Amino acid sequence: MRYLHTMVRVTDLEASLKFYRDALGLEVLRSREVPSGRFTLVFLAAPGDSSAQVELTYNWDPEELLGGRNFGHLAYAVDNIYATCERLQQHGVAILRPPRDGYMAFVRSPDNISIELLQAGQPLPAAEPWSSMPNIGQW
Repeated sequence: MRYLHTMVRVTDLEASLKFYRDALGLEVLRSREVPSGRFTLVFLAAPGDSSAQVELTYNWDPEELLGGRNFGHLAYAVDNIYATCERLQQHGVAILRPPRDGYMAFVRSPDNISIELLQAGQPLPAAEPWSSMPNIGQW
């Protein structure tokens, strides 16, 4: 058995690509439009690690997606959690659980999928503004 990917339904493909690709930094590996099924699939992964893929599934017909919290979260190790959170903020992403400990942060995708960011290796030394930032919303 081999892990392939995690599928996440999205309601706005462009907003989701701006989040996962542009803000979070994942790379698009491949995409496929299926006119007969009226959906688009986009597969992404962290740079250099195509073994853990996220499949964005966009159904062309409008639908209301409920939940999100019942999914749990996606988790990524990052080289510098502070730089990653700063880049996300520059893309308009709210840092719901700031990396006060230099190790862990949480954000959400446009469809409320929780994303956990973990500092690779040892935690970074505490730094402002992160050390003083409170949690906001649900993560």
